[in-house]
Amino acid sequence: MTEKADPKVEARIDALLKGAIDPHVHSGPSIAPRGIDHVTLLQQASQAGFAAVVTKDHDYSGVMTAELIRQHFPELKTKIYSSIVLNNVVGGLNPYAVEHTAALGGRIVWLPTLAAANHLRWQASAQWVHPASTERMRPVTAIPVLNDDKSVRDDMKEIIDIVARNDMVLASGHLHVSETWVIFEEAQRRGVKRLVFTHPEDIVDASLNDVKGIAAMGAFVEHSLCMFLDGCKFKSREAEDLRDQIEAAGVEQTMLCSDLGQTGTFSPLDGFRRGIRLCMDLGYDDDQIRKMVSGNTARALGIEADVAAARTS
Repeated sequence: MTEKADPKVEARIDALLKGAIDPHVHSGPSIAPRGIDHVTLLQQASQAGFAAVVTKDHDYSGVMTAELIRQHFPELKTKIYSSIVLNNVVGGLNPYAVEHTAALGGRIVWLPTLAAANHLRWQASAQWVHPASTERMRPVTAIPVLNDDKSVRDDMKEIIDIVARNDMVLASGHLHVSETWVIFEEAQRRGVKRLVFTHPEDIVDASLNDVKGIAAMGAFVEHSLCMFLDGCKFKSREAEDLRDQIEAAGVEQTMLCSDLGQTGTFSPLDGFRRGIRLCMDLGYDDDQIRKMVSGNTARALGIEADVAAARTS
């Protein structure tokens, strides 16, 4: 028998979604199978009162699509931003691609994901295949971000400088946590103010001490709700693991994202609702949850005005 929804709980979730931000959504079109496209995502997010979403594709910068949607769907109140992931299709550590993304309003530069050497090691031993893996393109080639002596590569430094100059977010992607430490420290030395540590709970081999330390240096720690939700095909951790992760970084440095949009599982909006309910069950109050689904993410992205507008509309 399906558990009956509690109207009071659902109303709390509705209120917490107003002004929320999903900073990591895999809507389509994409070469990987997607269950929702960018326009439908924005329609659903606008109806729920989200302040903003950030689309992410492992193979292309979505800033052109985001600009088209902004121009042709002005009635959709949720703001759409996009990002670039430094994988093979965009040329890896390609400063031209990063500058182009910045010029068209991209907010996040993700370090390599599917093309990270760490990801390829993880994929070789993982019990499941990453949903963006595809046989429709030539095999992935690893993109190193460090030299053999573990110093930061010059082309990586050039990209860090572009991120700093444009006040963008540098996100760790699927690098091994040991690489993330080195890159984030170099990024701070070079003036990057916005750092996001991507899903420490999976793929990147991070300990809770890593989470605590990276948060202490001022980075935000982003958790993929899909990895904690019962019934989600990407679940790899339990609810108590999410609590441990949040407590390691602290509520003030924690961001929650859906990391959804794929086929065969919850929609991003449904995943966000379930994630908020999970946080309630873990004992977090509404102010704490609002920080993790809205306020902290707005600070990380520099879009506080979008949240203010969403909450007053």
